[in-house]
Amino acid sequence: MAIKIDVYNSKDLDLRGATVVDGFSSASIIGSIVANYLVETLILDQISVLDSDDFPPVSIVSESKPKYPARIFADEKKKIVVFLSEFNPANHPVRPIANTILSWAEENKCVRIITAEGVLTKEPISDKEHRVYGVGNVERAREDLIRLELQQLRTGIITGISAALLNEGMRMDFDVICLLAEVNSNPGIPDVTAPAKVIEVINKLLPTVKIDVEPLYREAQKIEAWIKEQHEPSQMFG
Repeated sequence: MAIKIDVYNSKDLDLRGATVVDGFSSASIIGSIVANYLVETLILDQISVLDSDDFPPVSIVSESKPKYPARIFADEKKKIVVFLSEFNPANHPVRPIANTILSWAEENKCVRIITAEGVLTKEPISDKEHRVYGVGNVERAREDLIRLELQQLRTGIITGISAALLNEGMRMDFDVICLLAEVNSNPGIPDVTAPAKVIEVINKLLPTVKIDVEPLYREAQKIEAWIKEQHEPSQMFG
């Protein structure tokens, strides 16, 4: 049976020419950290929620208010959209999620989608030394990477929503850029400084916004503690 994902809009914005950032959580959690930071730093408005019978039954409580675990944030003037999720999707809804993001971006006349993943390296890397590679699915996207003088990944395998966005976007002739940041191969705890390098690249791709990444570098230890807490067994309250 086909997976159905509903998008419920609470605010209509003119997002023609906007860039969409995929913030669905993956194994590296880089995209999720990037998305959360963009939403908070740029003070983006929540404009929609996503829901499906195939999403986990989770309600995120913040400031005493429940929230859907998958939401869309945007700013009309800054021309940026962020899809943000609080769960790591199982395999079966990955393609429907990617198709929903692509369809939504196309319907709202956005110009590109940016997604982010991690690339494991065995070599120790310190703060701010993480290299970022790019993969563009169509010629326009690859030209953007050349303009930024960003090294393009020559060979490798990308999985999950990022892979589905690249492949389906290529079929639709819709620009998708996957940013791959080097991360330390520390089992269990993802590298938390790599998202700052990804945001630095997003900064260059989006002339309409200015994102200060220094607080993210300074808060690396705090973020790491948060990630460790997320990996601990959940406590349920009645």
